[in-house]
Amino acid sequence: MEHDGQLQLYAAVAVQLKEAHAKVRSLQVPEGVRMALTRKLLVITAAAKHDLAGTARRLERFTEDLDEGRMPEEER
Repeated sequence: MEHDGQLQLYAAVAVQLKEAHAKVRSLQVPEGVRMALTRKLLVITAAAKHDLAGTARRLERFTEDLDEGRMPEEER
């Protein structure tokens, strides 16, 4: 039973990651901001291998920040 829940969480996180990557690609922001967002998203993606539940929470915060227009400083 627990295994099914883990698979469902994995599938949900995978869909959310795909959507987040697409959202970052479509943003009309300076390239440095896009790079900073992409780096954050790659860190979140890598964490999915070790902490799926934590990744889901981090991804939720990342998406909320994007939706509310909170962007990181531009990288140079």
